Amino acid sequence: MLVMKCSAALAFLSASLIAVAQQTPKEWVDAETGHRIVQLSEEPGSGSLYFNLNGYTPDGKKLLITTPHGMAFVDLGTRRIEPLSSDPHAHPIMVGHKTGRVYFVRDGAVWYLDPATKKETKIAEMPPHGSIATVNADETLLAGTYVEPQGSEKAQQLSPPPRTREGRGHMLEERYNAHLPMALFTLNIKTGEKKVLDRSTEWLNHLLFSPTDPSLLMFCHEGPWHKVDRIWLIHTDGNGPMLVHKRRMQMEIAGHEFWSQDGKTIWYDLQTPRGEDFWVAGYNVYDGHRTWWHLQRNEWSVHYNVSPDGTLFAGDGGDSKMVAHAPDGKWIYLFHPVPIPNMGVEEKDLITPGVFQAEKLVNMSKHDYALEPNVNFTPDGKWIVFRSNMSGQEQVYAVEVAREPVHGK
Repeated sequence: MLVMKCSAALAFLSASLIAVAQQTPKEWVDAETGHRIVQLSEEPGSGSLYFNLNGYTPDGKKLLITTPHGMAFVDLGTRRIEPLSSDPHAHPIMVGHKTGRVYFVRDGAVWYLDPATKKETKIAEMPPHGSIATVNADETLLAGTYVEPQGSEKAQQLSPPPRTREGRGHMLEERYNAHLPMALFTLNIKTGEKKVLDRSTEWLNHLLFSPTDPSLLMFCHEGPWHKVDRIWLIHTDGNGPMLVHKRRMQMEIAGHEFWSQDGKTIWYDLQTPRGEDFWVAGYNVYDGHRTWWHLQRNEWSVHYNVSPDGTLFAGDGGDSKMVAHAPDGKWIYLFHPVPIPNMGVEEKDLITPGVFQAEKLVNMSKHDYALEPNVNFTPDGKWIVFRSNMSGQEQVYAVEVAREPVHGK
């Protein structure tokens, strides 16, 4: 009897989810914002890449997504889905900026897939307790990290990946306090040669090559943000590492760093102090100049991103349980940066301040922020892509940056 009741309950739940998905339109105009939203994916359980990873082909016409069956491209013009791999265990890294190859990890090795032929090529095995996270601009190198052999036993004793937000907080503390010996390395795509760039007992994570300079790699010291100086740079010849942002007050935090698409600026979430005052801060890697854009509590976002031309920013909002504790933060935002005119002294080392004027794009009130939306701009700058479970199951969406004209005006 119990089995029959459970089966009936599961059947009812499945039918309910299908009904919700069928009721959700594939295209609509948000009634509160006036912006058009389209669903790019077709299957529940589809997702887009992490916010700072390139998912677009070099011609800007296709977007890489994941589906329950593997990897696929979405044609941004026709919205046609093009399956690439039927292996659900293939974990995408990113799309190459130069060739459009799809780089991915599977069965302890790193591979690339030629989108024209669908041929998969194995590059190399990954080191034990290792990962590959990024591909450089000219697609000659991959970069990743691994735990050194003397730390492998301790690494195995750490808690498994958490399923809850509370569990993630515990995991961050435990992993940070472990101080496992780690190596930061590159892998030659052509030869498979491994080269260690740096060694540390800090938790090395969040690697991302510059989109334009093949020799410049950003990475972080991971852990509770209020305990780490997080953002670092290193060159592939081993020059560095260099700290990008140094804490100036107690409980100041900086993180979720990402590159501008011209490769000149590293942008990141800055809070002075944590949960009280909110900025999107920028550091120019060539001249060292800093720019800080201020935003309000409700506008704080899990992740930010910047348009290809650098004139607009986006944010994916957050719920009241997150660091900003925003009472009305569940929106996809478009930010218009407004500089504050300088009527004072001119000193090159001073930060250039400004404010974000926020425009709401998508009402995310039905979204569960346990799933991060991961906003990013399309290459033409006309759409912002994000993932959401607003329909009950995860799908990939895009919202148009331009507002739909009001009928009769």
